[in-house]
Amino acid sequence: MKESALQIAHRGYQPKMPQALRGAVCLKEGEKTESVADQAAIKELFPKTYGLPVIEIADNGCGCEKEKEQCGCGSGQAARNVGVILSGGQAPGGHNVISGLFDGLKRMNKDSRLYGFLGGPSGLIDGKYIELTADIIDRYRNTGGFDIIGSGRTKLEETWQFDKGIEVCNRLGITAIVIIGGDDSNTNACVLAEYYLQKQCGIQVIGCPKTIDGDLKNRMIETSFGFDTACKVYSELIGNIQRDANSAKKYWHFIRLMGRSASHIALECALQTQPNMCIISEEVEARKMTLGDIVEDIARVVAARAAKGLNFGTVLVPEGLIEFIPAMRALIQELNDLLADSKEFDVNGLTAEAKQLYLSLPEAIAKQLTMDRDPHGNVQVSLIETEKLLIEMVGKRLAEMKAAGEYTGKFATQHHFFGYEGRCAVPSNFDADYCYSLGQTAAQLIAGGRTGYMATVRNLIRPAEQWTAGGVPVTMMMNMERRNGKMKPVIQKALVELDGKPYQYLAAHREEWAVSTDTYIFPGPIQYYGPSEVCDQPTVTLKLEHEA
Repeated sequence: MKESALQIAHRGYQPKMPQALRGAVCLKEGEKTESVADQAAIKELFPKTYGLPVIEIADNGCGCEKEKEQCGCGSGQAARNVGVILSGGQAPGGHNVISGLFDGLKRMNKDSRLYGFLGGPSGLIDGKYIELTADIIDRYRNTGGFDIIGSGRTKLEETWQFDKGIEVCNRLGITAIVIIGGDDSNTNACVLAEYYLQKQCGIQVIGCPKTIDGDLKNRMIETSFGFDTACKVYSELIGNIQRDANSAKKYWHFIRLMGRSASHIALECALQTQPNMCIISEEVEARKMTLGDIVEDIARVVAARAAKGLNFGTVLVPEGLIEFIPAMRALIQELNDLLADSKEFDVNGLTAEAKQLYLSLPEAIAKQLTMDRDPHGNVQVSLIETEKLLIEMVGKRLAEMKAAGEYTGKFATQHHFFGYEGRCAVPSNFDADYCYSLGQTAAQLIAGGRTGYMATVRNLIRPAEQWTAGGVPVTMMMNMERRNGKMKPVIQKALVELDGKPYQYLAAHREEWAVSTDTYIFPGPIQYYGPSEVCDQPTVTLKLEHEA
């Protein structure tokens, strides 16, 4: 297999990690926890894994007097067989999580073995796996993608699936499973951990926080892995487009960005590139804006720039926007419930208000809203071409303004959707380091006998040596939400906080960016070698959220 010069050189990159993970460690218990909402319901569903303490990993000088075999202090551990699953969509850094897990297990006992289940959670159920040896791991260090074992979106939620997993694990001698995934995948991990505890089958389950969308975050998880790399990839492309727009001076570029449930990617890319407009879905919802309101805002900026002779610009659009427009969200919820009960869509099954809205939509958008749902019963917003809808509607509004003498410019457009371009990029140094540390942390949680936990690494705006590793009970992050027409426990998604520093920075500068001729930023490609201030920086979002 041929490799690029970067692949060959980057294989030797040694990820940086917290000082506490470099030697013998001890697991220190902190505060007891409760779920973020619906405490009674979550506790009833997870009696064995609810209320567990937060864990901090410290070096063995912390004063722990337990035997190493009991506290998970690194060396002296018995050999363990561990399974790993990549679940859900790809995110840069997944291979480094597996590398860190492998190295952590081998450091504690060279006879430990790591098995990768193929094709996601279905590999566990179907007994499809490979043993991940040093030769295999070394080929994938510091690379993007999930192709080391593949991924999948099979949901682990049925008892027969859990029991099949026990059979497979017993056959391989596996006593712990690490599930690398997003909020739904880690919810599944917690359900699995609870079931295995109740069955007393001796199988631990640990999760790792993955999603480029950035919506798996809270006070214990500062960011999900992959978000940094994906945003840097998209920001490079946006910067390139803005340089082109500034050169040709004739196109408005509407750029839709991934992020179905939150606008973190759009916001971060805006902070990195300073476009003329960036729509934030959470703001649209808070202001109870209609589609017409959004169109009016864009048309106002286009007209203001045209008045200065600037018939070009950039507009960033989060892919989940349409679900945050209150009237559209109500319609989509009705459609989700309707299609959960029947695969045949009948518009007469909608309420009168929803039916009227549905019939008023352009035919292409209406059709996209009724396409097959994802495995969680949600509309596939990545298939809804919101940027094209906005271009069409803004064009019509500008024609009205021109007829009224309120606009004299030209409105030529280009549309883009940046999604898959960022999911499997070579991880940034930040994500390479962060993911490797997460894998090492998962190994320590396993050694410490923990289950139902998600590996965490915090203090991320500091140098990696100062990062803090630990674990948080997954139940701590849960609430109850309607899925496929039923109330189910899920990890609460983190939306953009309108009173948070990242959004407030955007809000304070948006008017300047809208009409200025020289505020564009051109980030350029991700850099892997060079000064730390160029190569190792976290996202602007993290800096604004955590710097004093």
